[in-house]
Order: sequence, then structure tokens, then C-alpha cells
Amino acid sequence: MTSTRDHFSPLIIKFYLLREITKPLLVVMSILVIIFSSYSAAYYLADAAQGMLPVDTILSLILLRTIIALEVLLPIALYLTVVVSLGRLYTDHEMDALAACGFSQMSVLRVVLLLSVIVALAVGSLSLHVRPWAYEQSYLLRSYAETQFDINELEAGHFYEGEEAKRVIYVDDLDRKQRLMENVFVQSGDDKSSKVIYARQAYRSDDDTVERQVMIFQHGHAYQLDRNGNDDVALKFNRLILHLEPSIPEEVGYRRKAATTSHLSESSNTDDIAEFQWRMSMPAITVLLGLLGVPLSRSAPRKGRYAKMLVAILVYALFYNLNALAKSWIEQGVVGPIPGIWWVPAGMAALLMALVYRSGGFRRSA
Repeated sequence: MTSTRDHFSPLIIKFYLLREITKPLLVVMSILVIIFSSYSAAYYLADAAQGMLPVDTILSLILLRTIIALEVLLPIALYLTVVVSLGRLYTDHEMDALAACGFSQMSVLRVVLLLSVIVALAVGSLSLHVRPWAYEQSYLLRSYAETQFDINELEAGHFYEGEEAKRVIYVDDLDRKQRLMENVFVQSGDDKSSKVIYARQAYRSDDDTVERQVMIFQHGHAYQLDRNGNDDVALKFNRLILHLEPSIPEEVGYRRKAATTSHLSESSNTDDIAEFQWRMSMPAITVLLGLLGVPLSRSAPRKGRYAKMLVAILVYALFYNLNALAKSWIEQGVVGPIPGIWWVPAGMAALLMALVYRSGGFRRSA
């Protein structure tokens, strides 16, 4: 009977530790998602208030942006949860009791490793497949919203910048009853030239024979400026008709954040290589962050469960910024695909080994 109890005790302890970490993990993750969604809502509502985005597209954009952020939110939620949960066990002397029963830090690491691998699989799926899809949908939605831009929703005294600054509109004054705009500035362009229109008055024409938003400008000047300065055109007009946008969204074009992972893996472009290595590194970083939370959670009972939180946050900030820096170096050609971005996870692994060794975690355990 004693043998059976001894056999099942380690398993019971492992389930207990998993439960103590998993329960707050869900809470922390929910809080992070709510905070990020609120920030995204504030960002897009500002555009909606200025007439740049239709209100019915905001919810979709917030959802897509939150999905994109999950690959970062999940690892940090796991990391903070491990630090806080195990910190509480240290404060309540439970870790001392487990150590007295032969359940050492290596045993705790194995439990956290199991949970970290599960979370890393979710992060890998998000990073490699879901995130590119979310970016693609976001770009398409923004492109569609651009074509639905309503001139009548403009507010006086504001600059309105279109997607990627391909069009800028400014209205000095607006008479909504007559639907007449005063002192209007419009700038648009492409890689070859830039077009600028300034008019004393402008209004939108409801012309059902064309499938575009038509603006009628009165009494002003128009300029077409060649990017190379070779073929500039300037004219003065009493009346000018401008077709602002087609009724269907333009092609979004190639965006590496929306590109499939298989495409990135075959590309020799430095930007594509950086994006590919970022996606591939996220599952490994998730596991390392979860494991780093174990030695960083160690604290004396009198210091409280949040004693190491500041240190843990600083460690996370350091490695997150190093990862972003490594990605930037690949894009700029400062470093090649090898070592690429991988020196950051290697540094995390080295720090983990040093912290575990310092705390005696490599001693024989249950």
C-alpha cells in the first residue's frame, strides 16, 4: 500500500502544479487580450470618428489585430503566470515542502516544460499559419474600406491620409447643408509622379453613370510633379472633375507579413528571411520563456509572491527587444541567415542553464 502511494504521489504533485499554473494562465491571458483589444478599439475608433473607416469594419479589424497579437500575448502570459504562480508557492512554503519530499526544481522544470510545449504548439500554429492569414484579411479589409471612403463624412480642419499615404485630403471649412467644401487640398500619387490640387470650393457629384466617387473642384490650381523633376505640369482651372477611387478594392500586392510560410522559406530576400525566422523562433522562445519563469520565481518567503516580478519583466523586455533587433539586422543585411535570429534563443537557453545551475536545479530529483 505504501508502494502504491509513493508511486502516485509524484503524479499527483505534477497535476497540482499544472493546475496552479493553468488556472491563472487563463485569467492573465484574458486580461492581456482585453487590454490589447481596448487599445486597438481606441486606435480604430479614432479613424472611424474622422470618417476614415466605416463603423461596420471596426469589429473585424479589432478581431484580426488581436489574433495577430496572440503569438506574443500567449508567451508573455505563460511566462508571467509561471513567475507569479510558483512565487506564491515559495511564499506559502509549499515549494520547501515539495523539496523535502524529493520533488526538486528539475521536477518542476519538467512540469513547466510539458505546459510550455503545449502552449508553444498553439503559438507555432498562430505564427506559421493563422497570423499570415489574419494579416492578409486585415490588408484586404483596409483596402476595401479605402474604396468606401465617404467624402461627406469629412470634418473641417483635419488632414485625412489614405492607405500608405497614397492620398491626402484637407478641408478648411465645410457647409453640410449645401454639401460644399471650402479651401480644399488633395494630394495623390504613385512611384512616378505626385498630383496636387487646391481649390476654393469643391463638392461631391452624385453621378450614377460612373462607378466612382466624383469630386467637382472650382476655381483653383492643379499640379502634376514628376518624381525626377523632368515633366512637371501646372494649370489653373475654373472647374475640374476628379475620380477619387474605384468602387472595387485595389490589389493589396505582396506583403511579407501576409505571405505563406512555405513561400518565405524558399525566398532569398533578406526581409522574407527575417520574417520566416521570426515565425520559426516563436515556439522555441515560448518554451524558453516558460522555463525561465521557474528559476526567476524563486524568492524568500518574506519578500512576497511578486518579489521577482520586476526582474522577470526586465528579462522579458530585454529578450523581446533583442529578438526585434536581430530581425532588423537580418533585414538590413548586418547578419546573415546564420546566426540570423537564432542567437537570441541561444542566449535565453544559456541564461536558463546558468540560473538553474546556480540554484542547484541539476541535482538528482524525483
